[in-house]
Amino acid sequence: MIRPPEIPYRDELLAGGSVHRSYEDGREEWRRREGAHTVRWHDNQGGSGTDELLGQRIIKRQYADGRVVYGRDLGYGRTVWGRGESVMVNQTSFGRRMGTVLAGLGLVALSVTAAQLPPEALSPEEEEELRRQQAAQNSSGGDGGGGDSGDSSDVDDAWGSGDDGGWSDDDFG
Repeated sequence: MIRPPEIPYRDELLAGGSVHRSYEDGREEWRRREGAHTVRWHDNQGGSGTDELLGQRIIKRQYADGRVVYGRDLGYGRTVWGRGESVMVNQTSFGRRMGTVLAGLGLVALSVTAAQLPPEALSPEEEEELRRQQAAQNSSGGDGGGGDSGDSSDVDDAWGSGDDGGWSDDDFG
């Protein structure tokens, strides 16, 4: 087991349907959904790219320069990135409250096991298989770990409605 550094963040739903994400380490991101499983983002350090929710709670972060890093949604607003370089912790809404309750009960470990780490790399075929799994889970009524309905119009409507119905607990880490 490893204990990666935790980086807390908070999300703020903006009037135009986008989200402003503030990390405790000073980074900021502005995020907007592009369909049911993709979020386009740019940050205050000149970075930009997309986050895509694949199957098995794996998140693909592709930077505009072509670099790719994978993360895994651990639940309760926590996402581990890379080989355990960091765990992003959502301090917004459900993730903070439920994570705090479970941690107080000793049910949420701050350690990450090797089985929880995302893959270092995936082939295009492996990514496509994960996308198929995610689509199958959505069509069977599961949330795929991301809280999405699978219908991008529902997600976009919920984001624009002012409630958090389309905003999952971690929105792809």
